[in-house]
Amino acid sequence: MKMLITAITLALASQAQAEGQTHHVAIHVDQNDPQVMNMALNNAQNMDSFYADQGDSVVIEVVTYGPGLMMLVKGQSPVEQRISAMSLEMENLSFSACQNTLNGMQKSAGHDIPLVSEAAMTPSGVVRLVALQEQGYAYIRP
Repeated sequence: MKMLITAITLALASQAQAEGQTHHVAIHVDQNDPQVMNMALNNAQNMDSFYADQGDSVVIEVVTYGPGLMMLVKGQSPVEQRISAMSLEMENLSFSACQNTLNGMQKSAGHDIPLVSEAAMTPSGVVRLVALQEQGYAYIRP
């Protein structure tokens, strides 16, 4: 009987390992710097590959605000094509744009500023980062 329990325990443990763990990561971009934007995207790709190789999965949200919102401005983002390609390849990757920042940019510009289709609005980028961390997301700032 004891051997049967041990065998069942080992089988359940190996099944749990096979299913893998899901990691949650928030990547913070607040600089209008192509190098920082590319590093954020590199971090996302590298984490996705690493965890996939481990049998795990990862949910990644890139949160932009302040000057970093330029990462998501349609026609002006230095990484626009890369965001589009990565979003097609990685269903676990999302992008949040700060509504406060966008409102300020539009007020200064005097017109609407379009964002890439991959961008989801969040009322406040800073508050979004806090909320994600409170939900257990790891915080990365490239």
